Amino acid sequence: MPSLPDDPSFDHLRRQARALHRAVVAGDADALARVRRSYGTFSRFPLATAQLVVAREYGFASWARLKEHVAVIDRYRWPRRNGMPVTSSPSDEFCRLACLNYTNDDPASRARAVLPDEPHIWAAAAAGNTARVASLLAADPSLARREGGPHLWEPLAYLAYSRVSPGVPLLTARLLLDYGADPNTGYLWGGLPSPFTLLTGVFGEGEQGADRQPRHPQSLALAEMLLRAGADPNDSQTLYNRQFNADDSHLTLLFRYGLGRGDGGPWRARLSLPSPPELMATQLRWAVTHDQRDRVRLMVSEGVEFRTGFVELALVNGNTSVAEFLRSAGAVEPVLDPVSSFVAAVLSGGSFDPAVVSSALAARPGLVVWAAANDRLEAVRLLVSLGFDVNTLGRGDVPLEQPWQTALHTAAGRGNLAMAELLLSLGADPSIRDARFDATPLGWAEHEGHAELIALLTP
Repeated sequence: MPSLPDDPSFDHLRRQARALHRAVVAGDADALARVRRSYGTFSRFPLATAQLVVAREYGFASWARLKEHVAVIDRYRWPRRNGMPVTSSPSDEFCRLACLNYTNDDPASRARAVLPDEPHIWAAAAAGNTARVASLLAADPSLARREGGPHLWEPLAYLAYSRVSPGVPLLTARLLLDYGADPNTGYLWGGLPSPFTLLTGVFGEGEQGADRQPRHPQSLALAEMLLRAGADPNDSQTLYNRQFNADDSHLTLLFRYGLGRGDGGPWRARLSLPSPPELMATQLRWAVTHDQRDRVRLMVSEGVEFRTGFVELALVNGNTSVAEFLRSAGAVEPVLDPVSSFVAAVLSGGSFDPAVVSSALAARPGLVVWAAANDRLEAVRLLVSLGFDVNTLGRGDVPLEQPWQTALHTAAGRGNLAMAELLLSLGADPSIRDARFDATPLGWAEHEGHAELIALLTP
C-alpha cells in the first residue's frame, strides 16, 4: 500500500483518480489489476469508483475521508497555501525574527532591534509584553484565539516559539490562557502530518541541534502551565525533536501529565496519528538503539511495554548494559540469527564465528558507518580488517542499510576527531560526496562548525 505523500495536494489526488478512470475504461491491464486489488470485480466503473480505489490505496476507507484528511492539512499547514499577509509591519518583522522557523537561521538575534513601541497582539505575545497584551485583550477578548501576524498563528503560538522575550512570558501566557487561548493550538510545518504544537515550540530542539533550535528559556515552567491548561502530553513532534538529546526533563514532566495514556488528544482525532502506546514504543526503540540508558530505565519505570524484541535490539547495537537491564526487568530473551550474533559481538567487543563474515558483509555492508556513529573505534578497526569497505555509504542515525553517507562524513558531522583520524588511517577517502547533500566530509564539518575536523580535512 503506498503512503500518502508529504504535503498532499487534493488536486493531484483528483488527477490520479481521473487517470485511473481513463486507464480502466481503456482496458489497461495494470489499472484493472489495481481495481481488483482494492475494490474487487465490477460491471460499471464510474469516476466515483476510481476515487474510492485511490482512497483505499492510500489507506482511507472512502474518498470523503481522504478529502477530509487533506483539508485538515491545508487548514493547519504552515506556511499557508493562501491568505498569508502580503505586506509587512515592524511587528510582523519582529515575529519573524524572534520565532523558531526550523531553518538554518534559527533563531535570529536581530529581533530586539525591530520591536515597535506598540506591537500588535502577536508581536506583544512573542515579546512577553504582558501589559500590552492585557490592554489589547481588554479591548477585544477574541484576540486571544485569533490567527494573525506573519505566520497566521494564534498569539500563544508566537509566545511558545519566540526565543526573544524581553518581557515576562509566563505571565503573558497565563493571561492569554485566562482569556481562552487554546493550549493545543499548533500547525503542520510544510504540510507534514506531525503537528508542531505549543509544547513542541516550548521544548525546542530537533535535527539541527540545541544551538540552532534552542528550548524556550522557561521551557519546563511554560510547558507545565500548558499541560495544566489541557495541552495533550502525547506530543509526537516534541518527542521526536528531543530524542536526539540525552536529557529527559521533558519526559519526566510529560509522564506526570499522562504521556503514553489517553486518546491522543485533538490532533490525533484530526489526523489519525499514532496512538500513545505506539508513540512510546517508537521512543523506547530509539532509546534502546542509541544506548540511552537513563531514558530506557525511565520509560520502563513508567510502564512502557518492553518485554518482546527490545533485548535483541540492544544486543545487535552493542548496547549490553541496556540488554542486561531489560533482562533484569523481565524482558524475553531472544535467539539471535548468525548475522545478528556477529554484529552484536563486533559492536560489543565479543567473539564471533569467522564463517559468518561473508554473510554479514552481504547483509550489513554499511555496518562501518553505524559503528563510527556510535564511537566504536575498535569495532571500526576490526570491520575494516575483515573486509568491510571503509568508504561504503550507510546511515549514521539508525542501523539501516541505506546509502546516505560514509563513516568519515559521520565522524566529521559529529566532531569526532579520534574517529576521523582512525578512518583516514584505514583508507577513508575525504573526497567522496554523500548521497543526500552532495557534500564532502569537510563540508559536513564546516556546516557543523567543528574547527578541529575542518583543519584535519582541509586539503
